[in-house]
Amino acid sequence: MANLKEIRNRIASVSSTMQITSAMKMVSAAKLKKATDAISQMRPYSDKLTKLIQNLSSSFESGDNNNPYIRLRPINKILLVAITSNRGLCGGFNSNIIKAVNEISNKNKDKTVEVLSIGKKGTDILSKKYNVISSHDDIFDDLNYENSSSIASLIMKAFSEEKYDSIELLYNRFKNAATQIVTTERYLPIVPQYNSDENQFLVDYIYEPSQEKIINELLPKALKTQLLKSLKDSFASEHGARMTAMHKATDNAEELRDQLKLTYNQARQASITNEILEIVGGAEALK
Repeated sequence: MANLKEIRNRIASVSSTMQITSAMKMVSAAKLKKATDAISQMRPYSDKLTKLIQNLSSSFESGDNNNPYIRLRPINKILLVAITSNRGLCGGFNSNIIKAVNEISNKNKDKTVEVLSIGKKGTDILSKKYNVISSHDDIFDDLNYENSSSIASLIMKAFSEEKYDSIELLYNRFKNAATQIVTTERYLPIVPQYNSDENQFLVDYIYEPSQEKIINELLPKALKTQLLKSLKDSFASEHGARMTAMHKATDNAEELRDQLKLTYNQARQASITNEILEIVGGAEALK
């Protein structure tokens, strides 16, 4: 059994750790509120805009439109945009994305799979196994439309130059503080949306100006918005995952501290009992 000094040191160490994890939980909870407000406001707009673009692009599937972003071609090269975080201590948040990248790579062994990484944790691990064409780890320091647009433009340029035949986003979609859904989302090319029963467009709109002009002007903006939405989803999910992980860590530290205090009290009681027995034994020997 450890001596009393060692147990006291462990109790102090666990108590200090518990204070840190509790503080990190409170910080993440404060940031989570702001992040969830941002994604809840943006998600409906982004989803509706994506559906509108899919509906519009349905008319040009046969090749009537020269827009490179809706042109389907045989898939030989795939680019995975893996969105992770810059910091750890958030449970399985980052490992789930890395696992998803590995699964897609294993399913496409006959194709070339490369990665564009957003987040230091993903960059550090994925660069050991895959060709990471670029990393954008500073985006979360100032997450806004302008900074995310530069990344989206880089991705769109690579696709339009036919460096890649398919581009997919991998990120954690925010559901609530305790649940983050690993999402694989087609980014490029734009997949037309049909009614599965009648093979007709889901909604029939009358457009002014022409559909082709709307697509050519609106589609790049929609793709930039889609990437920003994914980044904000991941940002909110990160704080939710970290808050949950730190809450569990605090509970575990508190439980361990209580066990150590019980062990300390038992050891101290045994020590006192031994001292009393020695005194009594000494007194008996003097008689």
